[in-house]
Amino acid sequence: MTTLYTSDHEWLRIDGDVATIGITDYAQSQLGDVVFVELPKVGRSLKKAEAAAVVESVKAASDVYAPITGEVIEVNEELAAEPALVNSDAGGKAWFFKLKISDKSELGGLMDEAAYAAHTA
Repeated sequence: MTTLYTSDHEWLRIDGDVATIGITDYAQSQLGDVVFVELPKVGRSLKKAEAAAVVESVKAASDVYAPITGEVIEVNEELAAEPALVNSDAGGKAWFFKLKISDKSELGGLMDEAAYAAHTA
């Protein structure tokens, strides 16, 4: 399984032709306490860089963008019930949605962990 990152602070875990997407620990630390998460509908087709979800904190509301083009095949219902998971486990249990990848060539423009660490330094 490969983990990649966007400059907008999303992470994606690639497993075959499915990408699991969430926001990074850095992003949640900038947001503060998350109070609400709005997830995309299963079956929705997303284009790369399209707003896919919304995360609201006590400070601000932010869009979560689709890092690649694909179809939403699953959403994390746990986040609707417990948005604070984003603060406690941004890189794990607090994934937002899963996409069936349409075009694997789009993965080429994303960062690995070292590049993302440099981006946020």
